[in-house]
Amino acid sequence: MISAVASRRHVIADDLRAQISTGHIKAGDRLPSEAQLAARYTVSTPTLRNALALLQAEGLVEKVHGKGNFVRHPLRRITYIGGGLTRANAALHVTIRTTKLRAHGHLATLLRVPAGSPLTEFLCLSHDGKSPHSLTRVYIPRDLASADVPGESTGPEELATLLAKPSPPLAEVQERVCARLPTPMEATTLRISSTLAVLEVTRVATDNAGHIVEAAFLILPGDRADAVFTTHPTTKERTAEG
Repeated sequence: MISAVASRRHVIADDLRAQISTGHIKAGDRLPSEAQLAARYTVSTPTLRNALALLQAEGLVEKVHGKGNFVRHPLRRITYIGGGLTRANAALHVTIRTTKLRAHGHLATLLRVPAGSPLTEFLCLSHDGKSPHSLTRVYIPRDLASADVPGESTGPEELATLLAKPSPPLAEVQERVCARLPTPMEATTLRISSTLAVLEVTRVATDNAGHIVEAAFLILPGDRADAVFTTHPTTKERTAEG
């Protein structure tokens, strides 16, 4: 029984995938309702949703809350450059929401500040057309946050400026990259399947005095993200290797 249900799920996904790849169902089209599709394929709604989840995990279909399932336009790639910035296509639209909050728990530990210390959060969401593309949360001690950061930007260059130019000169930028499943909030915000892995880059910047001046979390869906790291060996390292 279990194998039959699993097989039916894949048969439905294969059929819908074929209709999308041949152009019978076009990018941007809304799929029939889940009830209509379940009736068409003579399966239960849970089985139908499992089939759609396969296509959502592949990035072919996205579920928009309250509107239904839509065929995605081809996704633009986004590349994280290790030791640098996120390279986003110029066609992406980025919105930045600023919030004042207090450091607690993980944030207080990461920024090495007392619990309750004032912070400014920059929540940056990039869009590819109407589809969410990637999510970044930046935390800066409030006395270091620029007062002239806009509430909303129109391109990725503002985000690059925000990440590249904290107030104090930097002595070190430490990055940690991991793959994990998205949180419910991230899956909803990015309109991705809860089973699609995301690439999380945790970026911590330290000034010359050893103070943490910025912590950033970049959330990049695994169906459109690349991470590139380049190492330049020093003369001493090259000599030792030789």
